[in-house]
Amino acid sequence: MSRSPLQPLKLEAIKSYPFGKIEPNSAKYFASCMLGGIVACGPTHTFVTPLDLVKTRRQVDSKLYKSNIQGWRLIFAKEGIKGVFTGWSPTLVGYSLQGFGKYGFYEIFKHIYGDNMFPNMNRTVVYLGASASAEFIADILLCPFEALKVRMQTTIPPYAKNLRDAWAKTTAEGGMAKLYAGIVPLWGRQIPYTMCKFATFEETVNVIYKKGLGGKKEDYGKLAQTGVSFLGGYIAGVACAVVSHPADVMVSKLNSERKAGESAARAMSRIYGNIGFTGLWNGLPVRIVMIGTLTAFQWLIYDSFKVYLGLPTTGGH
Repeated sequence: MSRSPLQPLKLEAIKSYPFGKIEPNSAKYFASCMLGGIVACGPTHTFVTPLDLVKTRRQVDSKLYKSNIQGWRLIFAKEGIKGVFTGWSPTLVGYSLQGFGKYGFYEIFKHIYGDNMFPNMNRTVVYLGASASAEFIADILLCPFEALKVRMQTTIPPYAKNLRDAWAKTTAEGGMAKLYAGIVPLWGRQIPYTMCKFATFEETVNVIYKKGLGGKKEDYGKLAQTGVSFLGGYIAGVACAVVSHPADVMVSKLNSERKAGESAARAMSRIYGNIGFTGLWNGLPVRIVMIGTLTAFQWLIYDSFKVYLGLPTTGGH
């Protein structure tokens, strides 16, 4: 008789895992989480490049396209499918590195803060602190590639043909400083985003098990648990898309419109003067769809990868 997906999965029934037994909070465990972050973030962000492309262009110039569909049609008619995926290469590299830092260091800091330094601390506070610390590191890895992606996507015709071309052009203009010009606003966008993403996910998963399903995570099989991860991820994605959207617009504007020698503060003041508060919300509906779907699949892939390695899914404790 086949086992119901809602029945517990007996770990002793599994003969072996691809990398052997992995002890929780060991170096091997954290390395596995880092690898899971790469697998979860790089491909998913690359897959939604067409959404990101039109969203970013409309953030920079709200009059460029009347709608997302019109934007895709115009780009496809002029440049084909390659044009619709403009910026995919820095997206793949940058968000793979970000996933490495975001998920891997989140697990590390959650263990350091929650188990070692502040064992009696409220768990939500631990989630917020761990995710903020992890994202600070992850953005240092992401920033150069985010800058290249935005320049490639917002320059018509495209600023560069590929990642190598974009890197060479940008560093020739201003060296590594040019690539890191947007690090502060990137932190401003991504750290609140990730704090909201991880804390909301953890709390949502807990509520789903306790209130929605009326049981403990261990009462359900791994298929059901990854389904909860998907639902929790979508809810978290919608929340953090709204929280981080004004900063996302500002990062796009800075990377495309910042003048040579202009400080970040002066550039943001000038840009805000041009677009106003309303302009900070350009492209929000499409970003909600993009980030909600993206975050849901990231958590699904990440926790499925952990299950594949014989590790427990995230949250629900």
